[in-house]
Amino acid sequence: MFDNIISQNSTELLCDDILKNRLPGSILFHGPAASGKFSCALETARVLSCEKKGDWTCTCSNCLKHKALVSQNVLITGPGNKILEINAAKNSLLVMNIQNSRHLEASRYLFIRAVRKLTSRFSPVLWEGEDKLAKFSPLLESINDNLELIQPGRVLPDDSDLRKIVDEIVKDCEKLESSFLYDSLPLSQIRNFSSWAHLTSGSSNNGKKIIIIENADQMMDASKNALLKILEEPPKDTMFILTTTQKGAMLPTILSRLRTYSFVERTIAQQQELIQRVFHTTGNINGEPCKTINEFLQTYLPITPDAIYGQAESFFNKIAEGRIPDIPDLVTACNDFEPRIVFKIFIQGIIDVQKGLMKTGPGAETSAALIKILHEAWNSVTVFNLNPASVLEELTRSIMQLNFLNNGILRYQKSE
Repeated sequence: MFDNIISQNSTELLCDDILKNRLPGSILFHGPAASGKFSCALETARVLSCEKKGDWTCTCSNCLKHKALVSQNVLITGPGNKILEINAAKNSLLVMNIQNSRHLEASRYLFIRAVRKLTSRFSPVLWEGEDKLAKFSPLLESINDNLELIQPGRVLPDDSDLRKIVDEIVKDCEKLESSFLYDSLPLSQIRNFSSWAHLTSGSSNNGKKIIIIENADQMMDASKNALLKILEEPPKDTMFILTTTQKGAMLPTILSRLRTYSFVERTIAQQQELIQRVFHTTGNINGEPCKTINEFLQTYLPITPDAIYGQAESFFNKIAEGRIPDIPDLVTACNDFEPRIVFKIFIQGIIDVQKGLMKTGPGAETSAALIKILHEAWNSVTVFNLNPASVLEELTRSIMQLNFLNNGILRYQKSE
């Protein structure tokens, strides 16, 4: 069990709880980004549905469906940025195919699984009653048709044809994620998976129904309350697996109904080993191997993190000098803040550049107010799904009202 979850001791406790039949119906995996929480959630679902002992090499029908992420007994929801992983997996597949490497089949599996980590969030069960269902269905159909052309067991097309197929898949995935995937878990999806969970399973050997909620901290109050209600009276034979990078952002009443498993930041050496093992590359930045998984995945951003940080610094310094930034130019320079992680890096860039304020008492007060404003801007995009351009307009107005513009705190710190 959990052979594919590297360097996380929490899997030992999880495995013990499963073997001793003491795993509760609702659990939470919490820890840093890229620490294996979501992969562990998928693996837990597979183990609980296995017809045998849950070994990773098991070939029972349930395990094969779970590994391919096509099990009808699993629903995956919650916000998640999957495009970078999909692009990294695409690159691995193309390179391994050109090299005719022994890792080719592993890379094929990696790419298909990465795509389905995204497409699984668009189950009709979750989107029933929404207008978006009809709008994104053609994209899903196109993605699935192209995935059929590269399924395991089929001879892969030649290099040029394979590239065309995977490029089209990625293009459709980008549209799917940027245009339709919610940045916070909506109330409608909680109601839909609640109804689904209360339905009787069609077959007794399909295992438990599993509902995986990634980034479960990212939801509005109505959604939190609806989730709390279903966790208070969970349906029979249904398992809830939640993940979060911010345990403190979860409602205490929700946390009280979950058994928590902690995931830790892997060492640099462990992360480099994982990059090599999964993607069959070291990844490089300026000729040096990537030190972390996040750093590796960010090499597939349409704009480099350094460039995003530069835009954040320019944006903030212009406001500090009493000038209004050109928001349309900024949005264009940051690739319309797609994928959404670009906006996260941008906000972090502002947080970093304003740290000079912390050198004085008045500056520290201003910094605290600024951090609050930035947090609200982040929530406006990720929780309330507002357009980044409009959020930046409001952010500009809010920052310009801070006291540091009147007392020269920031200019003083910059001159220091």
